Amino acid sequence: MPHRLPPSPSVLGAPVSHRLWVTLRRSRAAPHQHTRTPIPTKDPAPAARMLRVIRTSLLSLSLPLLLPALCGGLGGGAFAAEKAAAASAAAPADTSGIDWARARQHWSFIPPKAQALPAVRDTAWPRGRVDRFILAQMEQHDLTPSREAEPRTLLRRLYFDLTGLPPTPEEAQAFLSDTRPGAYQRLVDDLLGRRAFGERMASLWLNLARYAEDQAHQVGNNTSLNLPNAWRYRDWVVAAFNADLGYDQFIQRQLAVDLLEPQNKADLPALGFLGLGHKLYARGRLDVQAEEWAEQVDTVSQTFLGLTVACARCHDHKFDPVSTRDYYAMAGVFASVKKVSLRPDGKDEDDKTNAEKMDPGTLHIVRDDEKPHDLPIYQRGNVDTPGDVAPRAWLQVLSKGEPVKFQQGSGRAELARHIAAADNPLTARVMVNRVWDMLFGRPLARTTSNFGAMGDKPTHPALLDDLAVRFMQQGWSIKRLVRELALSATYRQSSQGSAANAQLDEANDHLWRMNRKRLGIEPQRDAVLAVAGTLSPEGGRSMDLAAADHYKRTLYSQISRKELNKTLMLFDYPDANVHAARRSESTTPTQKLYVMNSPFMQAQARALAQRLQQHAPDDAARIRHAYALLFAREPLPQETELALHFLQQPADPAAGMSPWEQLAQALLATNEMTYVD
Repeated sequence: MPHRLPPSPSVLGAPVSHRLWVTLRRSRAAPHQHTRTPIPTKDPAPAARMLRVIRTSLLSLSLPLLLPALCGGLGGGAFAAEKAAAASAAAPADTSGIDWARARQHWSFIPPKAQALPAVRDTAWPRGRVDRFILAQMEQHDLTPSREAEPRTLLRRLYFDLTGLPPTPEEAQAFLSDTRPGAYQRLVDDLLGRRAFGERMASLWLNLARYAEDQAHQVGNNTSLNLPNAWRYRDWVVAAFNADLGYDQFIQRQLAVDLLEPQNKADLPALGFLGLGHKLYARGRLDVQAEEWAEQVDTVSQTFLGLTVACARCHDHKFDPVSTRDYYAMAGVFASVKKVSLRPDGKDEDDKTNAEKMDPGTLHIVRDDEKPHDLPIYQRGNVDTPGDVAPRAWLQVLSKGEPVKFQQGSGRAELARHIAAADNPLTARVMVNRVWDMLFGRPLARTTSNFGAMGDKPTHPALLDDLAVRFMQQGWSIKRLVRELALSATYRQSSQGSAANAQLDEANDHLWRMNRKRLGIEPQRDAVLAVAGTLSPEGGRSMDLAAADHYKRTLYSQISRKELNKTLMLFDYPDANVHAARRSESTTPTQKLYVMNSPFMQAQARALAQRLQQHAPDDAARIRHAYALLFAREPLPQETELALHFLQQPADPAAGMSPWEQLAQALLATNEMTYVD
């Protein structure tokens, strides 16, 4: 188990910036990793000594964003000279020195345009526009497409990609026996119409929105900053995807539905995107408030724009055309907003009310301050050294000329409109890229939340532009986008390799085959429950994932910033303190040990064994049903023979499980339950 720092807001008595502490927790650095940090000859105070260690650690982690917050928030004697120098620096009106015309020539700032279909030699293979772009690039590199995957493989791929659940044997049989034209298209449409589609999409979206139900810090029994009804935002997200709410509206309602549609009370939970942000202790202090603004800017800009605007908090962005003025112009929007817990009677919950005493209908949302205000440009991010005021406004690089200043309240509504505008070159591209990643296991632009200079350029830029333009033209419909991609010949390819193609493109950058995808923790656990026959369709209020009676989909589990559930952590669920661009993947011995020894897996193995034994009177039929349930296929002769041989062995009392229960657990532990071809 990786080393984790305790959830403490101080180090040796010195208060630590929240963003710094989150970063240290995420780094999971072992205590011995920084033993080469220089130590002064004269032993300083413990806090000052720790500051040196932290500062050097941050430099090694390449996190310049957090250094000024550290220097300003923890100053003391260690950085007195630096603070004095910052305080004496004046703030000229525009110190960016950015060549805006040149900056707008970066690929992601150029508005996408519909593309002419490229010519291809093999005109029989493409099924639609997507395939023409993919095949043209393949042919340029002397690659050939892989054959279409077998129907059973496509069936299982579609079910997991679109719903996060496996097909039942009955569903598999219905699809495989449907010989009418259009069977595959009908299956895609059927899955898009299921509630499970919204749940699948929500499980991906919530990581972007850093969804959580508590805060990273808690003092004693004070839970007043926690978010016990965060699940109402989660359920809104599920419903929005299922209703195919246009993505432009999806954005605007999460940022400002109360301002854009004052009479729309049904969508107020959408404001949880902002309302579930960090609420820190000592919130009356300006430096603490600045941490909350930074968190909002970071989450909003990365999620919707694929830009790291918060990197300009202390200085102009080192790589992208985002000035410090841009940062404070956006931060001013969030500085003019307050997080509230709104009760069903329309009144705000008292800030001191503990989570367990909050009304169950309470919504964690945001509301504009009565008097919105612009922020000064704090030199080096230090709130003790304010400079010129930066009016709330849109980003300059995305503006035609001077940025448009926000005049309506906090500016949330105007910010939402600018982000979701059709002439914004980033928003559609970013979301199309995320959906592509979901279906193909790899995005067109690898850095899904960084479309700036340090991000990767797309492997298929013309295709990304064409999809982005048509995504907007078709009402920003997520379902139409998913449908087009799922129906493509590119998506239907086998994941099996070709020696000739692999020599030319081993990494499959040109998509000559489908990428084999590993299931995340949600579909993996949900599939175990589904095949064991214990999965509950119930949604609503979250449950503790460790609870023995938690049979809901994993989406409906409590997510903690303070202490993430160990099973979620083990299977690469991201840290809920920050926006997560995409999931990481790891393969560790402890994951297999969990499958072998955890009470959850053993309980589901017993349930599966009971289900199989009740299904048929003989072992051979039970084995066939097991493979139909778990893998949507018939067992191979050698697989049946091996299973029968195992079942005929004398039971081992020391195992604590019957032979059928042991076999069920072994099947649940296979790679075929973990990967989708």
